[in-house]
Amino acid sequence: MSSPASVPLGALLDIDQVAERLKCSTRHVSRLARSGRMPRPLKLGALVRWSPTAIDRWIANGCPYCESEASGCT
Repeated sequence: MSSPASVPLGALLDIDQVAERLKCSTRHVSRLARSGRMPRPLKLGALVRWSPTAIDRWIANGCPYCESEASGCT
């Protein structure tokens, strides 16, 4: 995954956009992220953003549990 400095902020997804892609609530996205069940977000100060590539890959792989490195979520 790209480092935060090399990814334009507009190219990253906020929690509303991730929730829309997953067809769930923003609260559920927060729970998934906190529990390690989805790709880790990038934290830019107070902002929390996700790589669209990481989210799309995670969805394409069937949304595997992401806490382990072997899951392919990164």
